[in-house]
Amino acid sequence: MKSAFIFPGQGSQSVGMLSAAAEAWPIIDRTFSEASNVLGYDLWDLCQKGSAEELNKT
Repeated sequence: MKSAFIFPGQGSQSVGMLSAAAEAWPIIDRTFSEASNVLGYDLWDLCQKGSAEELNKT
């Protein structure tokens, strides 16, 4: 079965987003790890535990 994620655009992010989806689909963790390596900071940690203000800067 194929899955697609459709996001409404800028400003729709929230702290804790994707946590349930990451448990179901390991590719999410791998993708965030790859992005974190490129960015030089832990993007997953920011999305899960960061402040809304910091997350909104992404």
